[in-house]
Amino acid sequence: MFALNILLAIAWTALTNNLSWFNLLSGFALGYVILYFASEGGLTERPTYIIRVIKAFGFTLFFIKELIVSNFKLMAEVLTPTHYMKPGVVAIPLDAKTDFEITLLANLITLTPGTLSLEVSPDRKYLYIHAMYVDTEDLDGFRNKIKQDFEKRLLEVMRDEP
Repeated sequence: MFALNILLAIAWTALTNNLSWFNLLSGFALGYVILYFASEGGLTERPTYIIRVIKAFGFTLFFIKELIVSNFKLMAEVLTPTHYMKPGVVAIPLDAKTDFEITLLANLITLTPGTLSLEVSPDRKYLYIHAMYVDTEDLDGFRNKIKQDFEKRLLEVMRDEP
């Protein structure tokens, strides 16, 4: 339903021939109203969709914050004469199961400066990440940050369960 709402927003933007954030958000809101009244699930599906939209918006804000923080951290590393990086490769256990979930998670991690998704294990239980700042004494903290901040939030948006 979320993808359909995005598609309706893009169609609205194309039909009005006005490519602006306000118009795109207006199209999203209009698409939401249309989907609200046209939903087959009735009132039982609507609260779930509202929660997913709110979580998607929250995840977007979280990811933008992570991008900004990572960029400043990387900028400080480049501009200072002393290097504080401790690069390493860490295996992150995955709760994501589908190819789409794993691919999206890996791409979001790679988009964040200072981290790079390297490989998914053949059994699809681990994602190997190269990071510029890995505290070898607190590997569990690094894993938990990826799992709680990225994976958990992403799966909350992608999956139907709360």
